[in-house]
Amino acid sequence: MKTLLLTSAGTDIKEEILNILPKSPSEMKLAHIITASKVEPDTAYITKDHNNFEAMGFNVTDIDIEGRTETELTNILDGYDVICVQGGNTFYLLNVVKESGFFNVIKKLIDSGVIYIGISAGSIIMGPTIETTGWKGTWPDKNTVKLKNLKGLDLVPFNLFVHYEPRWEKSVKTAIAKSKYRTRLLTDKQGFLVKGNKIELVGEKPEIVLN
Repeated sequence: MKTLLLTSAGTDIKEEILNILPKSPSEMKLAHIITASKVEPDTAYITKDHNNFEAMGFNVTDIDIEGRTETELTNILDGYDVICVQGGNTFYLLNVVKESGFFNVIKKLIDSGVIYIGISAGSIIMGPTIETTGWKGTWPDKNTVKLKNLKGLDLVPFNLFVHYEPRWEKSVKTAIAKSKYRTRLLTDKQGFLVKGNKIELVGEKPEIVLN
């Protein structure tokens, strides 16, 4: 059964991560995909999450998928129990995901039972598109790679807007009304847990819905 935990802020919801594990973190290998952070001026959040995962007991390895082939990634990620795709620039991340073949590799791994944890950009790419990354309120990603096709991996049936705060209500509500896709919101204290075909909000309740 596929298991995905899509978050805004990763280890900020530590208990929700621990709750989805089939065994102790000390018995699990976690691949920490840091590629989206490579074009960010401040990568302290990468170190924070790496250290937090280690403190939880995981055997953590930071991995950059850029410049790899699909075959290389299949070999590199073999044997990992959890794949965590970090935040950063969503345009940059999606471009690398498609160019490297990670697109196909991660789908196969998820189907095989490997747990996927998305953080910010790593969550956004799981929807039908990444269009929300350009909405005011998310971290100000710049499309420096000139990515034209914003189609995501489409592993969940909605787009994600992450790092939601009440001050963004008006602009996000306007953007949602113009989108042809359903959009769901996450604060930094929330996540969406996907188990098979079931999707539920975890963390702080209730889910924020802008009608």
